[in-house]
Amino acid sequence: MIYQDPIYGKVKIETPVILELIKSPPLQRLKGIPQLGYTSVYFPEVSHTRFEHSLGVFILLKKFGASLKEQVAGLIHDVSHTVFCHIGDYIFDAGSETKHTFQDDIFKDFVLKTEIPKILRKFNFPLNYILNEENFPLKEEPLPDLCADRIDYFLRDGFYFKKLSKGGIKEILDNFTILENRWVFKSIKVARNFARKYLLLNRLYWSSPEAGVMFKTIGEAIKYALSKGVLKEKDIFTTDKEVLEKLKKFEGKDKRFDLLLKRMQGKIKWKLDKRNYGISVKVKSRVVDPLIMTSRRDESLLHPPSERSAAKVEKKEPSLTSLRSGNQKLKRLSKIDKNWAEIIGKESKPKEYFIKFEL
Repeated sequence: MIYQDPIYGKVKIETPVILELIKSPPLQRLKGIPQLGYTSVYFPEVSHTRFEHSLGVFILLKKFGASLKEQVAGLIHDVSHTVFCHIGDYIFDAGSETKHTFQDDIFKDFVLKTEIPKILRKFNFPLNYILNEENFPLKEEPLPDLCADRIDYFLRDGFYFKKLSKGGIKEILDNFTILENRWVFKSIKVARNFARKYLLLNRLYWSSPEAGVMFKTIGEAIKYALSKGVLKEKDIFTTDKEVLEKLKKFEGKDKRFDLLLKRMQGKIKWKLDKRNYGISVKVKSRVVDPLIMTSRRDESLLHPPSERSAAKVEKKEPSLTSLRSGNQKLKRLSKIDKNWAEIIGKESKPKEYFIKFEL
């Protein structure tokens, strides 16, 4: 299989287990789930899907020498996603508006009900090992660390929103190295640019007011449709198009639903108003703190002496003593740039928006 990816270019895929997983219904379903939700209304500039991102994570892991098991785990990591991006966190009691972990929490149980276990057994892959993300630190790590999932959606969203050029993407990928199963930058400058662009995408899109309105209005419409029997829980694990078609059939039959549908479709104007609002919503916020292999000279080029004090980050630094050479050592961006430590403290907190609709 020859796959043309907009981020990584032409990729030849020959591994039988990967090819069979790509063709399986759980992966193919992701073609019907846009990466960022109801993009045609809220982010019309983009239309890429969870399928494209899933292949991107696989390609990125392969490119940087991850084991085949980790490549498999990367390929299937998003199969448990609901329709409309993270909407599961806004319609189910088990969801979390501030963490967006619903799809992760149900991942194992979801996969067990699909064709994936049969495919993995066919090629002698240990199912429980593949389903345990703790085995794959290159694929998944908690914020503010980098991981293949986080890197790919940043590069992909940045490219489609025209915040990253092909040249900028190449510079980032060329600057990465893997040390003890961690993504590490070789340049402070590139690491800082990555972190700042990531923050920009978070503010403009991932945790923006538009994202909050999108999640809240879709969540309210779907919850109401579920209560009326228009949708079944299983529908939430189909595709955006299928759910929209079912919602459309209910249009004009219920005044409350019609109002919720119009809000969801962006047909009713809204504004942020903390003093006089109709609904409020919380959204997960994301910020990263890249690891950098650096030296004192590198740091002196970044900041004058008066700015070199590093703010403390309450996270144990990885031990890479065996990989140090000369005066090089591993540091987080926040240990080099005190301003970045302050940004992490502020931007890691979930966003909350208070929304006033015209109707």
